[in-house]
Amino acid sequence: MDGQEKESNGFFDPIPLSRVKRTFGAGTDVFEAGDLTFSLYSRAIPVPDPETADEEQLRHALVPAVLAELAVDNRGCGEQRLAFFGADQTENNCAVRHFAGEGLTGIGQGGKWAFFTDGEADTASGFVPACILGEEDEENWKFNNGKTGLLLLKVPPGERKTWRFAICFYRGDTATYGVEAKYFYTEYFGRIEEVGAYALKNFQRMKEESQETDRAFDRPWLTKEQRFMMAQAVRSYYNSTQLLVAEGKPIWIVNEGEFRMMNTMDLTADQSFFEGRMNPWTLKNELEFYLERYSYTDQVFFPGEDRLYPGGLTFCHDCGVANQFTRRGHSSYEKTKLTGCFSYMSQEQLANWLCCAFLYAEKSGDRKWLEDKNDVLLACFESMVNRDHPQEEKRNGVMGLDSSRTKGGSEITTYDSLDASLGQARNNIYLAGKCWAAYVMLERYFREKGNGVAAARAKRQAHRCADTLASHLSEEGYIPAILDEGCDSRIIPAIEGLAFPYEAGCREATEENGEYGAYIRALKTHFSSVVKPGICLFADGGWKLSSTSDNSWLSKIYLCEFVARRILGFDGETYTREADRAHAAWLTRPECSYWCWSDQIVAGIVMASKYYPRGVTSVLWLEEGVEE
Repeated sequence: MDGQEKESNGFFDPIPLSRVKRTFGAGTDVFEAGDLTFSLYSRAIPVPDPETADEEQLRHALVPAVLAELAVDNRGCGEQRLAFFGADQTENNCAVRHFAGEGLTGIGQGGKWAFFTDGEADTASGFVPACILGEEDEENWKFNNGKTGLLLLKVPPGERKTWRFAICFYRGDTATYGVEAKYFYTEYFGRIEEVGAYALKNFQRMKEESQETDRAFDRPWLTKEQRFMMAQAVRSYYNSTQLLVAEGKPIWIVNEGEFRMMNTMDLTADQSFFEGRMNPWTLKNELEFYLERYSYTDQVFFPGEDRLYPGGLTFCHDCGVANQFTRRGHSSYEKTKLTGCFSYMSQEQLANWLCCAFLYAEKSGDRKWLEDKNDVLLACFESMVNRDHPQEEKRNGVMGLDSSRTKGGSEITTYDSLDASLGQARNNIYLAGKCWAAYVMLERYFREKGNGVAAARAKRQAHRCADTLASHLSEEGYIPAILDEGCDSRIIPAIEGLAFPYEAGCREATEENGEYGAYIRALKTHFSSVVKPGICLFADGGWKLSSTSDNSWLSKIYLCEFVARRILGFDGETYTREADRAHAAWLTRPECSYWCWSDQIVAGIVMASKYYPRGVTSVLWLEEGVEE
């Protein structure tokens, strides 16, 4: 709310928002208002592999603290001023705690969180900030009832002072159950005071790393809307991450934003571009954890039939929810006998695991890991083929059978809350495109491995898939979202799968004049025919992922924008400049902006998926101005 709409409480007058200048980046957030400047610093730096990094590297990367600075310029005033910084409405389970000594002054709650400074400050607690600031006797600043804790900062007349703060968090006990794990940082910090001391000692270095974060996620060719959305997305991703340790082994977890499902595999696939850039080992960690604990073998069936055919190895939707790992071989999400939301995603997650595996190997250079997983890759390939058709001569490269795990239901895709145009897995051209990508990358792997038989089979499946999709291009210039089932919806994510072979070292497969050129040209025709007003564009110019659904997800839009511009060669000025203005406006509507970065937008209104991590698909934009 604008400060002009608030009345003075007798102790301070809120500054009107019109007088506040904000400079926002991926690593810094600076507010300036007259003679006050408040800066927040949060780093996005690579997390070193715990199996190879030394103790100090890990301590520095994992310190659970955000930094802040408050500068007060009192040179134009002849009286002392009192600045304050703290937290209101703390939790009921523990009273406000005052810290003093060891070179630190702080306010916090138990050992869970604290704001520390190494400058001159007093600590105070009370019911609300106004009560604390209105005390006539400073002794009453130690009144220990109420839910407000403040650091009080005195600024003499005629001086300018700056305070540094470490906003620290700590949980030393068991953090997850099902798999009992602690936060990895507990290996290096024994209590929250140690976190504060380290952060303040290394304040300048961490501040500079935050400023470097701003530069790392910026390029001259990005528009201001793209810069804003990427910065928000990077912050939401890190807000969702946990590095845990169980029985001496690291476990990397990315929670699904507000929904808190753990390492959701369909998100992992889209986040793989970011993790492959920042710290590829986290991808390997996620893949191996899935293989060890959240894989299963199923059978498959044709819709409406009882007969079961061989299926194969595949993977769960997630590993658990809200810090509770699920039982082996089962997710927290998937249920039987459904045809929509919460059904199984067996084909989707199988293709996702393969895409992530090949992307990891390419970004890390760790081809040996792939070779060590040769038997797994063969099993995944066989499972992919079995989901096409039981008979070799009837295979077309597209998923045609559902998993027995659905118990008569039908599988869905990651687009679970959309209609069948993107939600149904069987015969879906979005998922078929991702399956094509997996076949292309499998063929390359088997060929390099010297397994000519498997390479030829994978190549045949890739061509079948590409030819099937291209053959369904209609006279109107689009490929129906669901093949041969009477679904005439038109979708943008038909092009999405191209990103994986392009990023995993198979760029020649995505070339218009290459081996799969007919498919690529069909996708170009499809894209140009659907990204039009009234089809896959909203009235404001924003992208509508499906012509028959108003539910549009920004993370997927970002990914498809990259594919359209970088891989298919569409002009961004024509196809995405106006769209990105609309996308940024969706996030900043006054009634929605408090949700931070959110993924699910229904007809321009934020509806769900706040603090979602998947928006880091936008990191692909950083490649677009670089010559190949």
